[in-house]
Amino acid sequence: MTVTTSAPALEALKTLKRPDLFIGDGFVAGEWVSSSKTFPVYEPSTGQVLGPVADLTRADFVKAIESADKGYRKYSTTTTAHERSALLRKWYDLIIANKEDIGTILVLENGKTYAEAVGEVAYAASFVSWFAEEASRAYGDVIPSSMPNTTVLTLKQPVGVCGIITPWNFPAAMITRKIAPALAVGCSVVIKPPSETPYTAAALVKLAMEAGLPADVIHLVPTKDRDAATELCTSPIVKKISFTGSTNVGIHLSKLAMGTMKKISMELGGNAPFIVFDDADIDLAVQGAMVCKFRCSGQTCVCANRLFVHKKVAAEFTAKLVAEVEKLKVGYGLSKTTTQGPLVNKGGVEKVKAHIKDAVSKGAKLETGGSVPSDVNPNGFFIAPSILSGVTTEMVVARDETFGPLAPIFQFETEEEAVELANSTEFGLAGYFFSRDINRCLRVAASLECGLVGVNSGKISAAESPFGGVKQSGVGREGSMYGLAEYQIIKAVTIGNTNV
Repeated sequence: MTVTTSAPALEALKTLKRPDLFIGDGFVAGEWVSSSKTFPVYEPSTGQVLGPVADLTRADFVKAIESADKGYRKYSTTTTAHERSALLRKWYDLIIANKEDIGTILVLENGKTYAEAVGEVAYAASFVSWFAEEASRAYGDVIPSSMPNTTVLTLKQPVGVCGIITPWNFPAAMITRKIAPALAVGCSVVIKPPSETPYTAAALVKLAMEAGLPADVIHLVPTKDRDAATELCTSPIVKKISFTGSTNVGIHLSKLAMGTMKKISMELGGNAPFIVFDDADIDLAVQGAMVCKFRCSGQTCVCANRLFVHKKVAAEFTAKLVAEVEKLKVGYGLSKTTTQGPLVNKGGVEKVKAHIKDAVSKGAKLETGGSVPSDVNPNGFFIAPSILSGVTTEMVVARDETFGPLAPIFQFETEEEAVELANSTEFGLAGYFFSRDINRCLRVAASLECGLVGVNSGKISAAESPFGGVKQSGVGREGSMYGLAEYQIIKAVTIGNTNV
């Protein structure tokens, strides 16, 4: 294929201290694998091709899975928890040492700002560090037996080969959050990276090899062939699937995985409510909205998608939010003045525009944004951060996750109404609310039907905190002290006749 990489991207790639981290190959059975067939990765800021990536096949998945099975059986039995911890710690050190280069690569293929990208790399590394420590904490139990002269033990053991399917919005953190616990307990992994952002994944895998992790324990298989990728869900050798992405795809993959009774973790779509009560600190609420609505240009599954504001403070909150949003600078992610990068593709921009058009046609008011800034590359995937007021539940934005920088503001009058509105969705990933009343904080936190709740804060994600949803937002938890269990099985061992 003919590659016409943009001039800014070429200049950025020249600044890499480790240009060998920019890799367009897969990693299968201990070798970097190229292919005569490739697919293009686009740079969101220009719409131009950043580079070609190997488009691997079903046969490559089969080879990776078979190699991972052999690798797992050796790795899980010949390394101690302490040794696995040390390997992860080396990987962590290498990620931190190269965070600027990985951040630059991430900006080029994802579009987010450099500050956000480097911050994500540090966030990704935190999961490696966390699970390096958790590796030696896979405790079993001794259970008092109901039978005489008998002891019951439980052992926690690695589940085996894990299929890892990651999204483009956090191409570093979503990989480490999944594979660090898998590697910590002794599993092997076969990663299908997102076709929009495979370069970040390849850089992380290369550093993992440099850290000394066994070459047959980590495999990276980029592809645009969905049928090839389904091998992860249908192969009887793969014992676990971890997926982050849309609910529809997650349901499809879950059905495939059930054919061989695999263990699954599904982190799926969201429609997060953000509630501002009349007793809230409005400035704090605005700050929280800026964090959890416009981070990654609104392209996170925990973004505030529906802002419910008490009618007594709606005008004040809206005015202050508009003022803050209009300070944002949309542009190229590697520019020092940019605070909002582009969306990942043209489809994302069109969805934001469609949601705005639908809402305005039904009576909402566009307070700011809604257009493409005049000073950005016209071929890039840009849209100005936007705010709608006067939004009602009849509008599409009330039920469809925008996944872009659009903040729709609804009004409510009572706590009961706010909670009912917040829960009136089939999704249940994240929820946020702001209030000074401690009793209300406890009531509402318990009442929201979601897996993560932010109270007086827009920041809810950290390595030590369990991440996952309820309802159609998925099953399972990532990160935290609970993260190891997603990659383990519990074996009961009954030892009888101990008096003989």
